Amino acid sequence: MHRSGTSFLTGSLQQAGLELGKYSAWNPHNLKGNRENLDIVAFNDAVLNARGFAWDNPPTSSVVWTSEEYARAQALIADFAGAPHWGFKDPRSLLLVEGWRELLPDLRFVGIFRHPTAVVQSLQARGGMPEEQALALWAAYNERLLALYRQKPFPLLCFDEDEATLHTKLNQVLLELGLQPLEDERFFSAELKHHQQLEQPLPKALQTMYQQLRAYAR
Repeated sequence: MHRSGTSFLTGSLQQAGLELGKYSAWNPHNLKGNRENLDIVAFNDAVLNARGFAWDNPPTSSVVWTSEEYARAQALIADFAGAPHWGFKDPRSLLLVEGWRELLPDLRFVGIFRHPTAVVQSLQARGGMPEEQALALWAAYNERLLALYRQKPFPLLCFDEDEATLHTKLNQVLLELGLQPLEDERFFSAELKHHQQLEQPLPKALQTMYQQLRAYAR
């Protein structure tokens, strides 16, 4: 889900040796850049928009790609030819994961999530999104994250943990992926965590979902 530590995770993977291609190194909401591959984001947006959807209006079922869309995605993949370790980050990919897995059957995932109230605060601060919409969006993305994990478990981190704990667990994930653990320079900095979770009641379904994510997380 957006605003859930995905920039921290991807920036750390990049520092450890993951090739990201043409990525965003700065934006007004994240001074270190969201680390999203600009071409892949544009492609994901186009696939969603062609069907009347968007990152904040996600589809409720799997999206079937056209042959032309497969060809466009294959061209994006070809840009990474020769890179020993490459990847990309775009939360929209959760909405289109079936097509990406069709092209990349050996695709490996690393996930990260954050408490709903922290995500709501971030979305409100960034664009004034109403709380009800932000909570529904959190549920839509993390429901897909849970479903993907249950198909075949993969490393899953919780951005709500303190920095030291998060980095200890991150380094273990890096080793599992064949990347170099981060010992000195780290991507994490205070501006990546403007908002903390609030002590307020959540809808039961969201509370259950968050507890399930915590149970699966490292």
